[in-house]
Amino acid sequence: MLKLSEIYIYPVKSLGGIALSKANITDRGLENDRRFMLVDENGRFLSQREFPVLAIFQTAITHNNLVITNRKTDENLTVNLNKPTTSNAIKVTVWDDEVESLEVSNEATQWFTEALGSTTRLVYMPDESHRKTDANYSLKGDEITSFSDGYPILIAGQSSLDDLNNRLASKVNINRFRPNLVFTGGEAFEEDAWHEFAVGDVRFFGVKPCARCIMTTIDQATGEKSGKEPLLTLNKFRKAGNKILFGQNVLISQLGAIAVGDSIEVKSRQKLAKFEIV
Repeated sequence: MLKLSEIYIYPVKSLGGIALSKANITDRGLENDRRFMLVDENGRFLSQREFPVLAIFQTAITHNNLVITNRKTDENLTVNLNKPTTSNAIKVTVWDDEVESLEVSNEATQWFTEALGSTTRLVYMPDESHRKTDANYSLKGDEITSFSDGYPILIAGQSSLDDLNNRLASKVNINRFRPNLVFTGGEAFEEDAWHEFAVGDVRFFGVKPCARCIMTTIDQATGEKSGKEPLLTLNKFRKAGNKILFGQNVLISQLGAIAVGDSIEVKSRQKLAKFEIV
C-alpha cells in the first residue's frame, strides 16, 4: 500500500525546509512553500548551486511569523507572514522567468547582506504575481508555481531513496533532493510513471521526472559540498539523455488538505523515460 510518509515546505527558496504533519494545497503549491527568495543586486535568484552556505539557514513558522536562523551564529530574522513586505516592487529572475515580487524590508536586506558578504535582498511573491509553469508540460495552460525551480510540487518514494542508498558507500538523507512529498510502499522509482494520482481525496498529476544537479552533493547539515555523491552514482543508472533523474514533478488538479498517513492511489500511468547504462 502506498502512503504519504513525509511532507516538507521550504518557505525561502534554497534555505532549510520544515517538516509538517499536514499541509494545505494552494494553486501554486503547498501553503507557504517558496513564497520567499533571496536575490542579488541584479534581482537574480540565489541558490545552493552557487552558495552552498544557504543550507545553514533554517526556517520555522511560529505564530504567523517566519523565523530564519543562521545555525552558525544563532542569529535570527523574523518576518510577519500576514504582512511580510514593503511596497518596494522588484522584478526578479528565476531561470528564464521574470517575476514580480516585493522586497521584504531593509532589515532583511541588511541581515542577509551581512551574513553572506554581498548585497542580498529577501523578496516575497504576492498573490497578484502569477508565474506559469512550462507550457510543454501543462495540463490546462494556466498552472502556476511559486519560486520553485519550475513546478509546484516534487514527490519522491522512500523505496527510491533506499535503492540509491544501497548503491552508496555513505547513505544520504532525503533532504538532499528537497522533495515536498515522500511516500512509502511500492517499487523503487515507480513515481517516474505516475500520471494521475490522489493523496487522500486530493488529485495531482505527475508531468515530468525531475532532473538533478550539483545541489544533491551539498550536505544540508553543514552547508558544504560533500564530494560527487549521490550524483555520480545516479549518473550510472538514472541517466536519460543528458539528464540525471530522481523524483517526479507534479501539477495540482484539486485544492484541499493532505496529511502524513494519507493513502495514495495511482489512477493512471505514463511511459517511463529511457535510461542509459553508462
